[in-house]
Amino acid sequence: MNVRESSQSLMQAVAEVARAAGLVALTSHGKHLNVETKADGSPVTIADRAAEQRARAWIEKHFPNDGILGEEFGFTRPEAQRRWILDPIDGTKSYLRGVPLWGTLVAVAEGEQVIAGAAFFPAIDELVVAARSCGCWWNGRACEVSTVRDLAVATVLATDERFLERRSRRDAWNALASRAALARTWGDCYGYLLVATGRAEVMVDDIVSAWDAAAIQPIIEEAGGILTDWTGKPTAFGGDVIATNALLAGTVRDILIAEVARAEHPAVS
Repeated sequence: MNVRESSQSLMQAVAEVARAAGLVALTSHGKHLNVETKADGSPVTIADRAAEQRARAWIEKHFPNDGILGEEFGFTRPEAQRRWILDPIDGTKSYLRGVPLWGTLVAVAEGEQVIAGAAFFPAIDELVVAARSCGCWWNGRACEVSTVRDLAVATVLATDERFLERRSRRDAWNALASRAALARTWGDCYGYLLVATGRAEVMVDDIVSAWDAAAIQPIIEEAGGILTDWTGKPTAFGGDVIATNALLAGTVRDILIAEVARAEHPAVS
């Protein structure tokens, strides 16, 4: 099996896992659920755990030697060369309010190289999936980022500007948003779906875990976009994310990185 065939196979697999787990989560969407608060302050419900368990069962059956890293149940076989990275419900706060803009994220990675990723949005029945050298596919059709090159007509997104915990990053976001045509908080993984499908140009997050970003990296890149951390490094494991179309990549990062540098390292007068 050559690399492309392997990538295509894994692209089909992550899509299947994301759909299976997402449909489990959908059965409880809009219902009253008991909510627990995790150590990091984020909410978790029986739906998050049931969806991740469904994904893990599929992986154990089809790829029993691979590692698994999931938001709710941690690491299985951390020594494995290849690992699956799971977020059963990305956007749990939206999910709990009955808002449909949440998704199930599944990725396969070797080291820091993400081979394939899928994001399934069960409540709106949208699936975006990608793998290295295989393109990005939205509901079965090839998709790509927009060709907008002028920030003045661009749509820029963040999960919630209050989640930009450092004041320097809030200021950087405000500087970017003030120059864009439209700034919205269509956040969590939904924002990245919009960038990958050309319906928005920029999505930023200040704090992300591996399960938040891993699936998104190949989706953005195979759609022709650029995904980096806030230093400009192309990685899903840097703890923060800037995703853009290709034509605005330099402009957006120049604004964000320059504003942060200006705030955190002011010139000595």
